[in-house]
Amino acid sequence: MNMSMLRRYAMRAGVVAMCSAALCAVPMMAQGGGGGGRGMMDPDAQLAQLTTTLTLSADQQAKIKTILVADAAKMQALMTAQDPDMRTKMTTIRTDEHAAIKALLTADQATKYDAMPQGRGGGRRGGGAAGGGAPTAPPQ
Repeated sequence: MNMSMLRRYAMRAGVVAMCSAALCAVPMMAQGGGGGGRGMMDPDAQLAQLTTTLTLSADQQAKIKTILVADAAKMQALMTAQDPDMRTKMTTIRTDEHAAIKALLTADQATKYDAMPQGRGGGRRGGGAAGGGAPTAPPQ
């Protein structure tokens, strides 16, 4: 009798553990897999979006891709290292990235670039890996 109660208790504990794990995994899946990239747009996708929006020349595309690839590597290194000051450092990287890209643009392109929501990838929902992107303007 004692052994069957122990088995029943172990079975219930196992079911509770599995349900808890499943419930914890759902929000992570909704946020893009729950790890690694966490919604970061890859440099090629960012470049494609910027090229379409700003009509970049081939020379601008090459220079901007170099910036995007380098900054993506820096951010990935911060996430891998689980740096406790990651959010602040990523914000600095994004600010520097924005200034470096803007310096390569014509006046008309710079105006359009400033109007784009900032964060990794520009027009995404709410910003980059650390959150905190500029809110999008409501439709008029």
